[in-house]
Amino acid sequence: MKLHSGNFAWQNTLPVPPQYETLQHDISCDCLIIGGGVSGALCAYFLAESGIHTVLIDKRKIASGSTLANTGLIQFSNDKTLRSLIHTFGEKQAVRFYQMCREAVSKLFKLSQGLKPEARFLTRNSLYFASTDDDVGMLHQEYETLRKYHFPVEWWDRTHIADRFPFEKPGAIYNDGDGEGNPVAFVHGLIEAASAMGLAVFENTEATGFDFEPQGVLCRTGNYVIRARHVIFATGYETQEFHKERGAYLSSSYVVATEPAEHFDDWFERCLLWETARPYLYLRTTPDKRILIGGLDEPLPGGKLNESRYLNQGKRLLKKMHELFPGKRELKADYAWGAVFGQSRDGLPFIGTHPSFPCCYFIEGYGGNGTVYSMIAAEMLTDVLLGKNRPDMEWFSLTRTSKPAPAASRLRTRP
Repeated sequence: MKLHSGNFAWQNTLPVPPQYETLQHDISCDCLIIGGGVSGALCAYFLAESGIHTVLIDKRKIASGSTLANTGLIQFSNDKTLRSLIHTFGEKQAVRFYQMCREAVSKLFKLSQGLKPEARFLTRNSLYFASTDDDVGMLHQEYETLRKYHFPVEWWDRTHIADRFPFEKPGAIYNDGDGEGNPVAFVHGLIEAASAMGLAVFENTEATGFDFEPQGVLCRTGNYVIRARHVIFATGYETQEFHKERGAYLSSSYVVATEPAEHFDDWFERCLLWETARPYLYLRTTPDKRILIGGLDEPLPGGKLNESRYLNQGKRLLKKMHELFPGKRELKADYAWGAVFGQSRDGLPFIGTHPSFPCCYFIEGYGGNGTVYSMIAAEMLTDVLLGKNRPDMEWFSLTRTSKPAPAASRLRTRP
């Protein structure tokens, strides 16, 4: 699958990224991870840290799949609001899921601080603004719901926003505890640290076939085989090529990275920005003073990425940034790209086993919070492989219904 096209802002941030050899011999391990992106790297780190003999392979270079197109926003709020998830899944599961996301954000920060400086996340707050007057009521209800369950949120009215930004919006939720980072540097930092704890890594090594045996899985990679007791598929959106989820769909998303700005005096706390419109626009800054603008998601034409579409969409994204920040109209795009983006219909990622793949686990962190979902999944699967019980993994089952029953009746039982 062609995952992305264009010029990527992260490509030049690691002048000499670590390189790994191609598999040249048969090998055995406790756990084989297929995929060298964020999900695979997090799993590799925790498994290696736990003393589980782990091998990681990728058919490309490490961090060159969807990670290369990742914009590095780390947030606990999701594409689906907490109110929406409560309506779908009920209060207990929805609130716990949001709490898990917030905990995962905190753990990502803590984990990254032990890596090389370029791999560390920076703490940022987030402004989630109403795109139109019609969205204010819904957004304020979401604020009240988040506040009820003790999430760190504030409500900002039109005046409060206008005092801090060069644009006006009718209302917004402002929260702390989110952040941003360089996903490519983070993945390389994780894998480098995991390698020091015993992880074996092989680039340009493609899994071409599998034999499911009583004691595990035999993975074929060209002329060589890997025998593993367990396999974790951390293959991102390409998972849909060999195991299509009924509750998932793929689209195209676009990003622009500007040339460095002179200042951010008009951007309060350099916070993350996103909106209630769907598909939504989102913005962040980078340590070298660039602005990343993403969004304009649209269906994949013919199920494939239009490799030149990012050029036109990039111009539209840049124009939207100029409308929000008129004082930055001189900024031009240094980088622009388009990429395949996956989402789940119910707002939850897919994590766990599937009856068609014995001894295997999947991580499909589909949605705008993919890095956060990957953190949740990596901890869950590490616990499971260590023999611990994780009943909450059932929430993310690959075999769950694609149309969960509304939980409105459960909502009505609450005061």
